[in-house]
Amino acid sequence: MSDYRFAVLDVFAEPHAIAPQLTARLRVEETTGRRVHAIVLRCQVRIEPQRRRYAPTEQDGLRGLFGERERWADTLKPFQWMHCNATVPGFTGSTETDLALPCTYDLEVIGTRYLHALDAGEVPLTFLYSGTVFTRDGNGFGVEQIPWACEARHAMPVAVWRQMISSYYPNTGWVRVGSDVLGELADYRSRHGLVSWDETMQKLLAAEEGTP
Repeated sequence: MSDYRFAVLDVFAEPHAIAPQLTARLRVEETTGRRVHAIVLRCQVRIEPQRRRYAPTEQDGLRGLFGERERWADTLKPFQWMHCNATVPGFTGSTETDLALPCTYDLEVIGTRYLHALDAGEVPLTFLYSGTVFTRDGNGFGVEQIPWACEARHAMPVAVWRQMISSYYPNTGWVRVGSDVLGELADYRSRHGLVSWDETMQKLLAAEEGTP
């Protein structure tokens, strides 16, 4: 029976992708010396927020996700960030491969809201692996499943996430709203002769705060 081990060597911002993407550099080991013909790899990436501390400003930003600070012992639980896939070419012993981590700046997505609230430090990630391994030896080809126990932790610097987002959305953000709300915002902007969405939002915020 083959024995597989996985490690995350690095996570970095992908500079040449069409859409926002991080890339995880993985090391895959088969410890029995059996020849691996290929691996169809599936990976679930989780964020484990309970594994780090938070500055006061970060706590304020995370209140909408986890509630008030005194409740965090119950609410600060791991959550799924994404699913991703890769095909690993054949090897014997060990190999390194890249795993694409497609990202979004949609603040309705819990992972994005969490990352957006962090100022510094590291993002505690766990990679949970599954998939199909095609082996080859003197008896021909074989097929095995990656055991569900295969996983690896990685602490991704918050700066890596911010670098990736700033390269695709320089000095901007993205908020998804319903079509009805967007229509009302457009009408408001038109009625007040506002030249940009920034000016529209600033005027609405000023009205909420009672600023003339």
